[in-house]
Amino acid sequence: MTPMTARLANITFDCADAAKLAGFWSDVLGRPLGTSPAPSEDVATIGDGAHGSSGAPNWLFVRVPEPKRPSKNRVHLDLTADDREAEVQHLVALGATRIADQDEYGLRWTVLQDPEGNEFCVAQA
Repeated sequence: MTPMTARLANITFDCADAAKLAGFWSDVLGRPLGTSPAPSEDVATIGDGAHGSSGAPNWLFVRVPEPKRPSKNRVHLDLTADDREAEVQHLVALGATRIADQDEYGLRWTVLQDPEGNEFCVAQA
């Protein structure tokens, strides 16, 4: 019997307003919102379906009733940019909040939060 291989279907965000948060991340990634289902407060996607046929993972945003807890994310996204500071300024203009600049282990990055408080980082490419 051949062992099954798991495949990544979605990166999923629980949120208060799916369309709004998906719109933020769509702008950040330069990827269009999905159209099926149509973006709404309840559910929205970035990507082309359940199988990620473009090669890039799908992002799924689902409205949940409970708010984000204030503790630090255990899993977060790391982005890179050729000009870290310019990208951070761009992300703040889109609605992100700058939290801290870090310089450890010979690496420099900036910690931000998306409009619903999910932490992510931007490092110099």
